[in-house]
Amino acid sequence: MKFPFFNSSKKSNKKVTNISSLGSRRARKKSLTSKFVGILLAPFKLLISIFAEVSWKYILSIICGLIFCIAVVGAVLIFVDPSKITSKSDLQPTVSEGNEGQRVHVKINEGMSTSEIADILEAKDVIASSLKFRIVSRLRSYDGQMKPGTYVFYTGMNDEDVFAKLLSGEKYLVRFTIPEGFGVKEIAERLYSLDLIDKEDFLKAAEDFAPYGYMRKHKNVRYAAEGFLFPETYSVESDTPIEDILKIMSGEFDKRLTPAMREKAQELGLSLYDLTTLASLVEREVRYSEDRAIVAQVFLKRLKMNMPLQTDASLQYLLDEPKEDLTIEDTEIDSPYNTYKNIGLPPGPIANPGMDAIESVLNPAPTDYLYFVADRQGHNHYSYTYDEHLVLVNQYR
Repeated sequence: MKFPFFNSSKKSNKKVTNISSLGSRRARKKSLTSKFVGILLAPFKLLISIFAEVSWKYILSIICGLIFCIAVVGAVLIFVDPSKITSKSDLQPTVSEGNEGQRVHVKINEGMSTSEIADILEAKDVIASSLKFRIVSRLRSYDGQMKPGTYVFYTGMNDEDVFAKLLSGEKYLVRFTIPEGFGVKEIAERLYSLDLIDKEDFLKAAEDFAPYGYMRKHKNVRYAAEGFLFPETYSVESDTPIEDILKIMSGEFDKRLTPAMREKAQELGLSLYDLTTLASLVEREVRYSEDRAIVAQVFLKRLKMNMPLQTDASLQYLLDEPKEDLTIEDTEIDSPYNTYKNIGLPPGPIANPGMDAIESVLNPAPTDYLYFVADRQGHNHYSYTYDEHLVLVNQYR
């Protein structure tokens, strides 16, 4: 016989036992968690206990000290010029212009950041610290306010003066001199060295630049502007466009050709284009002024005789680099500029002649020479016949 109440009691005891075991496990788990949290919080409790022992006035003085140090360092970066505290042994000599440092041209392009501007200025020794420059610009809200353009600075400038130029977009006049006999490529090099132009853009513009009727580009000519950019000293604003520079120089050439000169060219049977081409040959062939009118006479006489001009100057124009002495192979170059193989003038001027060279063509010497050869010092020696010429060549070359 089974007793239901007995079985029920047994089950109840088992259930109590299970509940008791579960509570024990929870208690142990809670204890472990508390210990872990205690370990994590221990460093913070230690710090709190340390700060509790230290006077708040002492902590405040430390914080104020740190703030003061940061303020001093910031003031040094902003107001002290590092170049003033450079050791004497580190100083490098500079090329001076008056009491200023070396002249430096710097081109600031549209959209340049302050960091890029500062790096350029530091690289060119205009400023001593690009970091200081950037900090000052940021603190004074100069970022994005500096204007693009080409500027003239000097090495070792004060940052205040540099900012003044950049913020005002100060324009300045660039003065440059083009010597007699410079070609378009040499002019481009000089203007590029002054940061006035992009060299390739200048050469491209010179190819078809012909604002005057007598400058019309001829066949096989490299640059329509060649010969008509008058050699002179000019002053232009730093951001003058290439087209305007070409107009200024060609306008000077046109102004120098007086009505009397134009009339004299007509009397000699020379167009203004041919006059300029011939003058450019004289300019490049002659080193000394006393030879100009004589060489012009030789060229004019050969033209009348339909005799090749045989001038080295036109061959040199074809070469990438000039040679002291041309070779027989050079005289065989297949080009309309080769006046050894072709009769008459080359297709166009080979350089930009000065007024003396132009005047020598309009007023050639009253001589009757047909040949000349230059010695190593550049002085010309003249002859009437080819045999006499060979003797001089053997003597002076």
